[in-house]
Amino acid sequence: MISVQDALARCLALTALTDTETLPLRRSNNRVMATVATAQLTQPPFDASAMDGYALGRAAAVGESFTVIGESGAGHAFHGAIAPHQAIRIFTGAPLPEGAVSVAIQEDILRDGDQIILKTTAKMADNIRPRGQDFVLGQALSPRLLRPNDLALLAAMNVPDVTVRRRPIVALMASGDELVMPGETPGPDQIIASNTFALAAMVEAAGGEARMLPIARDSEASLRTVFALTEGADLIVTIGGASVGDHDLVGKVATDLGLERAFWQIAMRPGKPLMAGKVLGIPMLGLPGNPVSAIVCGHLFMVPMLKAMLGLPPEPQVLSARLGHPQPANGPRDHYMRARLTIESGQPTVTAFARQDSALLTILTEANALLIRPKGDGPRGAGDMVNYIAI
Repeated sequence: MISVQDALARCLALTALTDTETLPLRRSNNRVMATVATAQLTQPPFDASAMDGYALGRAAAVGESFTVIGESGAGHAFHGAIAPHQAIRIFTGAPLPEGAVSVAIQEDILRDGDQIILKTTAKMADNIRPRGQDFVLGQALSPRLLRPNDLALLAAMNVPDVTVRRRPIVALMASGDELVMPGETPGPDQIIASNTFALAAMVEAAGGEARMLPIARDSEASLRTVFALTEGADLIVTIGGASVGDHDLVGKVATDLGLERAFWQIAMRPGKPLMAGKVLGIPMLGLPGNPVSAIVCGHLFMVPMLKAMLGLPPEPQVLSARLGHPQPANGPRDHYMRARLTIESGQPTVTAFARQDSALLTILTEANALLIRPKGDGPRGAGDMVNYIAI
């Protein structure tokens, strides 16, 4: 058995960046921008007022007066210059006229006809957004996962289209005679196939495209048929059938199809029978069949593989928190325990659930973290600092 860190490194070594496509900005949310975008203009393109008020021709003290000679609004500039003793009514976002050096907000002004008097001091550059304060022509935006705020920036930069990474296609392949789909009536020795739905959602949340294949039955012919449906995928994820039982045929059939195995079995729980390699020229990740094992390994290995294909930092972020309840010494495998992360007395606290059976989905739905217990780790007391991964 190899370590979790070694297994992840081998999984990532199987991946390659997806190619790119160009999309309209409107369709680019949650996509990974693959190339640098550059601003096509300067923002703001002129010195602008940051407030509603009066643009003044000079800095001034309390009680000084100015003559109002015009108005400037957003999209409706004042075309002309103002002298030191003059002012114009100005609104937020409007261009400053030539000669303006300060903006006094309207609450600080007494107005009588075309005359205004300052109630507070007006300093140079008060309430003025200088030209190019946000960005300038040619300024670069580096590749990143695009969120709504990034789209606003790109739009302001006058970038209508974005080059993004193609979504990796993940072929999800559950196997087992015991499985039926939700909505069907299971026989007395059957269960509902649930893992695929969680994994598909994880794929899509990570920026991939999930392709749910028909359930492969426990025969070599059925497995070969379903493997044939993986053509065009960037990653094959099998669920179940990777252990050593008489009916665990995924590894055998994959080997017959030319599997180049990177590893099989890792020193962790849940998820010991994890397998990875390349088959039919496609990276393959063989997940355990137990629901919790499959989903935990999905977080630790499948999602990082997708992130690597998209050019994002792949490794799960390991954070630290106080331990909520004592834990006994850990055994010879890393243990990723379902846990609940809370904030207590202003500090993050992580508490493992008492029941950790890898078939208990109800516990998994209550968990928002995986408490990491390294192999051979000694007993831990409440309040000790421990590591976790948010899920």
